[in-house]
Amino acid sequence: MSSGTPRAIGAVVLGVAMLAGIGWCAETGDGAPGTIGTPPSSQVDPGGAVSSSSSIPPAAPAPDPGSPIAPAPPAVPPADPSGDPLVSAAKVALPQLEVKGRAPRTGYDRDLFGQAWTDDVSVEFGHNGCDTRNDILKRDLTDLTFRPGTRDCVVLTGVLEGPYTGERIEFTRGQDTSSAVQIDHVVALSDAWQKGAQQLTEQQRRDLANDPLNLMAVAGWANQQKGDGDTATWLPPRREFRCSYVSRQVLVKERYGLWVTTAERDAMDRILADC
Repeated sequence: MSSGTPRAIGAVVLGVAMLAGIGWCAETGDGAPGTIGTPPSSQVDPGGAVSSSSSIPPAAPAPDPGSPIAPAPPAVPPADPSGDPLVSAAKVALPQLEVKGRAPRTGYDRDLFGQAWTDDVSVEFGHNGCDTRNDILKRDLTDLTFRPGTRDCVVLTGVLEGPYTGERIEFTRGQDTSSAVQIDHVVALSDAWQKGAQQLTEQQRRDLANDPLNLMAVAGWANQQKGDGDTATWLPPRREFRCSYVSRQVLVKERYGLWVTTAERDAMDRILADC
């Protein structure tokens, strides 16, 4: 073999090495093809520091076929039109109520629920020195005035935005005017008597009759129209308040261990389903 042969082989090897280097620069550079740059996992900031972040976010890993798929979040139920926080509690409580037939009204007497509007009760506002009727008027009316010397207890005048009817009623205390605003038992006492209140103690019945959860200041004519009706037989004319109204009935019956009829339960469920 001639002496020029090793030099020729060396030149070929050197050429291949140079081509490989140029190719590496072109593939790993962050500039134009063929320029030398930093690897794509690094960036050079103006001050010369190297950052490990990249302008291109890493691809998300492929899902593991063997891992369970997380369920979609539950749909948010529509908000209660009245904004009443009792609605969600009522939806939970309704399935827990006992369903039975209506018992006879035999033996019912308003006096079995204690003296009307007594302050001698264990519920909210009890033993505060004011009778229950005035407590509810104070809670539900605006622009109040009080009888002097009663420690802001006896309401003389006020304005009611009727929850059952939506009408504005200017209340004035008096023999011929007080009845324009009446305090409704949301669960009527006669209805309660026929659905479990006969088994309550005297104190429990007194509390039921004066529990603010079970009381609303309303237009007198609407209270008279309702009578002792339950959800299956009467609802407030103002549809926007029905969610709140039915929710109170459910929660009162839960609190005092009262039952509902099948028709009543179905009506409650239908109303609350739209809340």
